[in-house]
Amino acid sequence: MVVRSTQFFLALCLLVSMAASARGGLPELTDLIEQNSPAVVKINTVERSRAASSGVPPQYQQEIPDIFRHLLEPRQRQQRPVASMGSGFIISTDGYVVTNNHVVDGADEVRVTLTDRREYEAKVIGTDPRSDLALLKVDADDLPTVRWGDSERIKVGEWVVAIGSPFGLDYSASAGIVSAMGRSIPNESRENYVPFIQTDVAINPGNSGGPLFNLDGEVVGINSQIYTRSGGSIGLSFAIPASLAQDVVAQLKEKGRVDRGWLGVGIQDVDRKLATAMGLGKPAGALVGQLEGGSPASQAGIQVGDIIMRFDGQKITTSGDLPHVVGQTRPGTEVPVQLMREGKERKLKVRVGALPGDDVGQQQASAPASTDVGGRLGLVVDDIPDGLKQRLGVDSGVLVKQVVPGQAGANAGLRSGDIIAQLGFDGVESVSDYEKIVKKLPKGELLPIRFFRGGQPTFRTIQIDED
Repeated sequence: MVVRSTQFFLALCLLVSMAASARGGLPELTDLIEQNSPAVVKINTVERSRAASSGVPPQYQQEIPDIFRHLLEPRQRQQRPVASMGSGFIISTDGYVVTNNHVVDGADEVRVTLTDRREYEAKVIGTDPRSDLALLKVDADDLPTVRWGDSERIKVGEWVVAIGSPFGLDYSASAGIVSAMGRSIPNESRENYVPFIQTDVAINPGNSGGPLFNLDGEVVGINSQIYTRSGGSIGLSFAIPASLAQDVVAQLKEKGRVDRGWLGVGIQDVDRKLATAMGLGKPAGALVGQLEGGSPASQAGIQVGDIIMRFDGQKITTSGDLPHVVGQTRPGTEVPVQLMREGKERKLKVRVGALPGDDVGQQQASAPASTDVGGRLGLVVDDIPDGLKQRLGVDSGVLVKQVVPGQAGANAGLRSGDIIAQLGFDGVESVSDYEKIVKKLPKGELLPIRFFRGGQPTFRTIQIDED
C-alpha cells in the first residue's frame, strides 16, 4: 500500500508539473492587450446614395444600346445610405489613424470611436488601393498611440495578437501564430505589391485595418484579408507587413499619394523543366516573358528569356517576389540586377522608373471641395503614358489624376487611376478632346460615361448639378 501510494503521489506530481510547464509555454497577453487597446479604434463609414433627378434627354434615347438603357433611367426610389465598419489604430498623439483602403473606399462620412467612447469625425488624408492602406486624421490631441515593430524580423511560428471589432463586437482580441511569410495575393487589378504575413489568428469582417501585434506590443502588420468559404474565420488571415505600411503611410502623409518603382516586364515562375532547360540547379527566379518598349528594364539591357535572380541585392525565389521588391524601390534609384541568360550569369544596373498611373494614391478625399479644382466634373486629368496604354490594352482616353469629393466625377464613382474613354456620346481621345466635351455637357442631365479600371471597361452615369 505504501509503495502504491508513493507511486500515485509521484505520478500526480508529474502531471501537475507537466500542466504547469504547459501553462508556462503559452504567452501571457493580458498586459499587451490592456496597454494597446486604447490606441485601437473602431471605424464606422456611411456612403450616401445619390438619386437621379431626371432621365436621358429624348434626343439621345435612340442612340443608347438597349443593354445600357436601364442604367440611365430615372430612379424612382431613394436608396438608404450604406453603412459599414472596420478597425484602425492611432500612430501619433495628434490624431493620425491607419486603416485599410477598403474600409473607407467610397465613404462620404468616416467616424472614429475610441475605447473610452470618444468619437471623432475623420478626414481621409490619402489612400493607396495597391497596398489597401489609408491614412486618416482626427482633430484631437494627446491621444494614445501604438508602436511600430520590425516585420522583417518576425518568424513563422511566432505568436501574434490582433485587436479589432469583428462583426461590430468592439475591441475584441484574438491570438495565434504566424503561418507563413511573403504570401503573394494579387488584387482585383491582378497587381501584386504586398508580401502578406499569413497567420491563423481569428480575423473576421470588422477586423480589417486593425493592428497585428508581436509579443513586445509592437505593430508588425495590418489585418487586411481572410480566406473563407463561410464569411467567417477558418484560420487563414493575411496582414500587410509593417515595414511596407510605414513607407506607404509616410508618403500618404507627405504628399497624399504613393510613388512605386516600375521595371516594365511581364514575368512568370520557373518550373522544374524550365530550370533544367535554362541551366539552373533548381526552380528559382522570375522569368521575363514580356518586355515593354522604352521601359527601365529594356533600357538596362534586360531581355525576354532572362531569369532575374536578385534585385537590389534581394533574392528572388519566385516570380511573386519581384513586384514586392521593385514596388518598394523609389523611382529614379539605380540598383544592381543579377540574372541568368542562356545558362550564364549576368549583372546589370537598372534605373527604376515610376509605376504609370500610380498617383492612385488618391487625394480625392482630402482635396478641397471646390469647382476651381477639376473644372465642371471635379476631375484633374492627363494624357495616358504610352507604357500604361500597353499595359492596360487601351488605345486612347485620359487618365484621372485627382477626384474632388462632392463633385460630379466623385458622385459618379470615379477614382484616381481610371481612364475615361467616353463622355456623353463622344469618344475621348486626349485631354484637349476631354476639355471640349466637358464645356458642352448639359447641366442637370444624366449622361453615360465609359471608363477603364484595372483594364476592365465600365459604364456609369454622370450628372453636372452646378457650374
